[in-house]
Amino acid sequence: MEIEYAWRGGFDSAAVERLHAEGFGHAPVPHDWWGQVSRHSLGWVCAWADDDLVGFVNVAWDGAGHAFLVDTVVAESLQRRGVGAELVAVAMREASAAGCEWLHVDFEGRLSGFYLDACGFRPTKAGVIAL
Repeated sequence: MEIEYAWRGGFDSAAVERLHAEGFGHAPVPHDWWGQVSRHSLGWVCAWADDDLVGFVNVAWDGAGHAFLVDTVVAESLQRRGVGAELVAVAMREASAAGCEWLHVDFEGRLSGFYLDACGFRPTKAGVIAL
């Protein structure tokens, strides 16, 4: 199966929501993914197998040197096959091309092998607060 990757490619919000709901374990809800990323993000990467959206990552940014991966998700049937790592690699290249100096990511501990080993991130100390 050939996977095609597209930086800032067009997509249907319902397709992203279905993928997000599957990956993050919630029921799909009406969400304007297109409006969200087109207004607030440096870009996004879509992964396509035939006409099916099988991967997505949002690249948010501060408008300068820092970009942030958000909502990285791959269809369950294609996980652990390099699709997620390639989504991140495309995001890294495009963020660098846009002049970003740093790419940040937050993740659950169970995903450390993916982000640290497969994608090359290094661990840092960070903080978060629920609002």
